[in-house]
Amino acid sequence: MVLNKVTSVGFMASHYERELRAVLIGSPDGVRAVTRSCNASEKARAMQVIRRPFLVVRAAGSGVAGAGDLLAVRGDISFPIEVKTTKEKKIYLSGRTWEQYLDLKKEGERCGLMPIYAMRLKGVRGDSWRILKVETDNLSGTPSIIARSIPSLPLTKNKRPYLDWDAGLPLHKFLALLCRDEESYSQTAEILRSRTDQWVAQKDARITREENEEVENESPAEWVKKFRL
Repeated sequence: MVLNKVTSVGFMASHYERELRAVLIGSPDGVRAVTRSCNASEKARAMQVIRRPFLVVRAAGSGVAGAGDLLAVRGDISFPIEVKTTKEKKIYLSGRTWEQYLDLKKEGERCGLMPIYAMRLKGVRGDSWRILKVETDNLSGTPSIIARSIPSLPLTKNKRPYLDWDAGLPLHKFLALLCRDEESYSQTAEILRSRTDQWVAQKDARITREENEEVENESPAEWVKKFRL
């Protein structure tokens, strides 16, 4: 009985991994299958992955720490994916699942990747997948821009990350985000750089203005003291 239960759990997990893989590789049938009960707008967003698909390698069972269950690869971005299927909206990490999280974070920071969790909630209509990212500190290029729009794992009162389906980004929005044109990302990066430069210039101007105001407010006696030997 125990063997049958374990086999059933493993089968279900691999089933949903295949479901997500079919979407990411841009299979029209795969996308239609997961968006069957979605509205027209959600379906249209998800279908964008057909135009810009991924190569997806199934890493489950390989024993490589931090590799996740799937590895999605494309010319501009790659990311490991840990797939979780649940009937509950929240999953608290402990034991093996906590070690998985630490391994994902470690490898993400070591390799400059953006590890994600893909949560599949059973028994709901519409988009049943949600995406959450593992927070890392050294992203650059396209991944750093995409990461801005993906929520991180929320924290418990003890500041420990956990999975919350309601806090995640719906899969159709994630796909639309991933499949924007390269030109759009270049424009976004340029806008961000421009805003940063503008902010720095404003800060420098404010500091200069404050220094000038301090000089103007000094009494003549205090100002003369600075030149005394």
